[in-house]
Amino acid sequence: MLVDAMGIGRQSLYDAFGDKWQLYRAAVRRYSADEVSAHIAMLNSGASAIDGIAAMLDRVVMDAPTACLGTNSICEFGRARPDLSEIHDAVGSVLHAAIADRLREAQQDGHAASELDPDNASSFLTASIAGIRVAARGGAGATVLADLARMAMRALT
Repeated sequence: MLVDAMGIGRQSLYDAFGDKWQLYRAAVRRYSADEVSAHIAMLNSGASAIDGIAAMLDRVVMDAPTACLGTNSICEFGRARPDLSEIHDAVGSVLHAAIADRLREAQQDGHAASELDPDNASSFLTASIAGIRVAARGGAGATVLADLARMAMRALT
């Protein structure tokens, strides 16, 4: 699609990035940064911290039928490619911290269970996001995806 849109040859596109793998990494980096920004925007959109967390999960459910380059690249490569893991680790730590911060606020507001460890709960929510996306790729319908998000929210109270 890029080659056609830009009117250039495939090799010219790869040469601009070094090679096909560098192009892929650049795409993953850009996509992941955009996704984390969108998650954080939703986290901060609610009237309360717990509303922001719910809004983030609702966004994931709505977008889950569209393939996620971040989740797909993790499923494909795991930790086998350190240069790709570096990208995932960097954006993942930003999202993890943002979710943990909102969870602390939700605890202070009395909307999340006080005994939850915000860092562990953040990891749980991140895994839930990935699970929702993988479930969608496996054919789960909108009702199932929404139920998964509701169960994740229920785990916080």
